[in-house]
Amino acid sequence: MRKIHFIFLSAFMFFSTLGYAQDVATIEIISPNENTVWNIPDKITLQWNTIKIDTSKSIHFFLVRNEMVVQELGSFKNDGFEDGIELAKNIGSGNRYQVVAIELFPDDKFNIAKKVTPFFSITNAASDERKKKQQLANANVVTPKKKSKNKPKKQNAPVKTAVAQSKNKTENKTENKTEIRDSFDGRKISYTKEFEFDSENIIIKIWDHGRQDGDIVSIYLNGVQVIKKYYLTYWKKEFKIKLDPTKSNDLFLYAHNLGDSPPNTVSVEISDGKKSENIVLNSDLQSCEAVLISVK
Repeated sequence: MRKIHFIFLSAFMFFSTLGYAQDVATIEIISPNENTVWNIPDKITLQWNTIKIDTSKSIHFFLVRNEMVVQELGSFKNDGFEDGIELAKNIGSGNRYQVVAIELFPDDKFNIAKKVTPFFSITNAASDERKKKQQLANANVVTPKKKSKNKPKKQNAPVKTAVAQSKNKTENKTENKTEIRDSFDGRKISYTKEFEFDSENIIIKIWDHGRQDGDIVSIYLNGVQVIKKYYLTYWKKEFKIKLDPTKSNDLFLYAHNLGDSPPNTVSVEISDGKKSENIVLNSDLQSCEAVLISVK
């Protein structure tokens, strides 16, 4: 009798789970797949199926490589087919491309349908040729030898004392701290925190804060892009940076879109191996949040 009850309960749980899965919005991408090869400049086609997503809704597609967005392919009505899509001519050949599909304006904001294809290939003969020519040009560059001139030897300046060196370093650091970036690319920068670490070698980890909703961001250090058009997921993306020890370094978040729930919100972990700080940065298309990081 117990055995019969167990079988009945197992069957009930199986069909309940199956029914729940069928109630959740899902996307299946038919093309591209692992056998796909896109050839630039040919126009490409997308094919997909959906469950529990109305045909009046739209699906947004991205082309990514190594988890970074290469091109936004566009938002298309959920009819399962879109052709005539033109790829950027500067996309290089490779076999690590994927397409990401995300449901726009979902009925259930806590269960957004999304799908990532297996890796597939893209070929671009024109881009490969340009790259080859550039490599040859770089290899053929000859650096002219500088003519030696007999110049009178300069007397060595007196060695600064440790106190003087420390004083100058402090003065330089204080002077540079006043030069705080207040805008970038027409967007206002607001600083939320200021940190100090023992080392100039820092490890940064970023991931989507809250729910994954299609945010695409870049990270800048002192105005230089260190992470380019990264598609945020719950997986922690790790990268290393080197701080300028003579000043306060500004690290800020730059949003390329607003996802489904603006603003773009990123969880950030900053560590030098001994000390770790966790913060949340926000960004929209008019403003960026930032932190200042200095070395002791």
